[in-house]
Amino acid sequence: MRTGAAAGHVGYFHEAILYDSDDHLLAVVLPFLLGGVEAGEPTVVGFGGRNADLVRRALPAGAGVTFLPGGDVYARPTAAIRAYRELLAGHVASGATQIRIVGELPPVVFGATWDWWARYESAINHAYDEFPLWSMCAYDRRVTPPHVLADVARTHPRIAGPDGSHQPTGVYTEPASYLAECRPAPLDPLQHGVPVVELVDPTPARARAAVRAADSGLLPPDGVDDLVMAVSEVVCNALRHGTPPVRMRLWCAPDRIVVAVHDHGPGPKDPYAGLLPAGDGTEGGLGLWISHQSCDHVTHHRDPDGFTIRLTAGNAHFPV
Repeated sequence: MRTGAAAGHVGYFHEAILYDSDDHLLAVVLPFLLGGVEAGEPTVVGFGGRNADLVRRALPAGAGVTFLPGGDVYARPTAAIRAYRELLAGHVASGATQIRIVGELPPVVFGATWDWWARYESAINHAYDEFPLWSMCAYDRRVTPPHVLADVARTHPRIAGPDGSHQPTGVYTEPASYLAECRPAPLDPLQHGVPVVELVDPTPARARAAVRAADSGLLPPDGVDDLVMAVSEVVCNALRHGTPPVRMRLWCAPDRIVVAVHDHGPGPKDPYAGLLPAGDGTEGGLGLWISHQSCDHVTHHRDPDGFTIRLTAGNAHFPV
C-alpha cells in the first residue's frame, strides 16, 4: 500500500524540488524521508557531498535512510538508469510496495552535457513507471541556469513545496513527445575548426582505424577502446539504417576526442534510443545504447539535412 502524496498512484510519481535555501530543501526532504521510514518503505538519498552531509546532520540518529554515492550514480545517464532499475527491482522483489528516493544531478552537467541529462529526466518517466517509485529531484535555483529549469518543468509532472504541497508544473510533456524534439546541443568549440579526419561512407573497420590513428595517447586505453566501439556501432547504424552519403568527422584536443557521424536520413524512430536497451538492434537502437554506455557525452541532432550523432570521449564539459 502506497503512502503520502503518492497514495493511490500507480507507477512512477516523479517530482522536482526547486529550492533557494538549505531550509527550503530540508523542509521538503526531511518529511519525505521520515515519512518513508515511518511507513517501512525503502528510503534513499542520492545527493552529492554537501547536501548529503546537510541531510545526514538533520536526520535523527539511526533514521534508517540509505545514502548512495551521488556522484558515482550520475556518471552517465544510461548508467544511472541501469543502476536505479536494478535497485528498484531488488526492493520490489523483497516486497516493497513503495520506494522513496531523493536525488540531485551534479551542477557540472548543467553546461555542455545538459542535453542528454534533460533526455534522462524525461525518459525515466517511462523507464521507472513499472515500479512503485516516488522520487524527488532537487535543483538549486541559485545556481541552475534558466534553460535547465525550463526543461525540469517539462520533464517533471509536479513540484514538491516546503509547505507540503505537490503542484503540477503545468508544462509537463510526455516523454515520447519531449524526446522526439531532438533539439541540438551546443557545438563543441573544436567543431569550429578543421577536422583531423573526414571520411565519406567509411566502412566500420576504416572508421575504427581512423579513431585509433588519431588518438596518439590522448585518452586512456580503455577510453580509446570504448570510443572505437561506439564509432563503429554508429557508423554501422548510419550505413544500414540511414540515407547516404554517410560522413564521419573527427577532432582532437589534449583532453578529448570528438566524432560526428551524419547521414541524410531521419534518425531513429524510437524516442528512447540510446537511453534504454533496444531489442535486437534491427532498427539501430542497440548501437546507440552501446554508444551511450561507452562515451562521456552523446548528442543527437535532427534537421532538414538529416541526422547527426556526436560522440565525445574525455572531457565533455567545455564552456558554453
